[in-house]
Amino acid sequence: MRVVIAPDSFSGTLTAPAAAQALAAGWQRHAPADDLDLCPLSDGGQGFVDAISAANDGRLVPVEVTGPYGSPLLAVLFVTEGEGGQLTAYLESAQACAPQPGQDPTTATSTGLGELIAAALETGATRIVVGVGGVGTNDGGAGMLAGLAAALDIPGKLPRHPGEMRGIAAADVPQYNDLRERLKDVELVAATDSDVVLLGFKGVSALHAAAKGATPQQAQDLDLAMADFARAAVDATGQPQKLVALAGSGAGGGIGFGLLLLGATREIGASLVTDVVRLPERLRAADVVVTGEGNLDWDSLRGTVITAVAHVAQNLAVPTVAVAGQVQVGRRELLSVGVESAYPVARTPQEVQASLADPAGRLADRAERVARTWSPRR
Repeated sequence: MRVVIAPDSFSGTLTAPAAAQALAAGWQRHAPADDLDLCPLSDGGQGFVDAISAANDGRLVPVEVTGPYGSPLLAVLFVTEGEGGQLTAYLESAQACAPQPGQDPTTATSTGLGELIAAALETGATRIVVGVGGVGTNDGGAGMLAGLAAALDIPGKLPRHPGEMRGIAAADVPQYNDLRERLKDVELVAATDSDVVLLGFKGVSALHAAAKGATPQQAQDLDLAMADFARAAVDATGQPQKLVALAGSGAGGGIGFGLLLLGATREIGASLVTDVVRLPERLRAADVVVTGEGNLDWDSLRGTVITAVAHVAQNLAVPTVAVAGQVQVGRRELLSVGVESAYPVARTPQEVQASLADPAGRLADRAERVARTWSPRR
């Protein structure tokens, strides 16, 4: 029996490669003769570069960048050559803007991502794909633009975090026109982990700032700061206001908006990754695909790794099985997105605590039990 194991990371406990290894270890306890193809994935957030580089030839380029609070961080570019010799650089906002203990989204900056984009340009890449998601920042991409402008020696002071964004006007940020001009010959892609918009009650500050440490009042202030920034930035580039309402503009704390401002096209991160790692080709000979993530909830039914895997598998008549830390949706909802069955690692608070203490071991145990159903011994 051929099994493709294609999980996302498990929410701060296991990377996607580690989750794939744990699932494989558990499966092989029951079915050691099965042919397992490990294919760790990402939705554009954590593990984006790892997933792409594991499945393609190319080179990894380490880059030291400025972290959200000024301390240096090490990030990695993956550069690969495509048809016609075109170089594509893949980079990950989650590396440059990683969440940190005690974080404060009102002062956190995405400057390091701009520096990472500049480093990608230095490799000669004419196509740059940015995985957007898994960040601790909520600055609308303003820091990214400032970091990129500084790295490209574009003079002038640009806002780097929400505290510097209130009240700015288009006349204060003419450099955004210069940035677009510098990148006019570069194909820029925002591979987002979310379709959230930038502003308003359904915007990124209202929905996600609290998870980054913001109080309700700070979340409102962040939304107002990004509204001022977006108005000035859009006016400076002559772009219509519809940018702030585009799906994915709020992804990565608004980094999606900053990339759209530079002329990027937006793609669903999970779908882009499944294409780049050639998941359809790998599933053609499979009997079942096993995917998973930390928490399978209602958000998991929209543009995530699990739905992307299920979509590809459904087209090839391959059943999709999900294993997640917790499963919070019913079978009907799962079937609606093409997931045949879903199995939780933990159901009770006690089981949750045990799985947090030994995430790989508990995931392997669950995978072994799943294999008994899907790979019965003959």
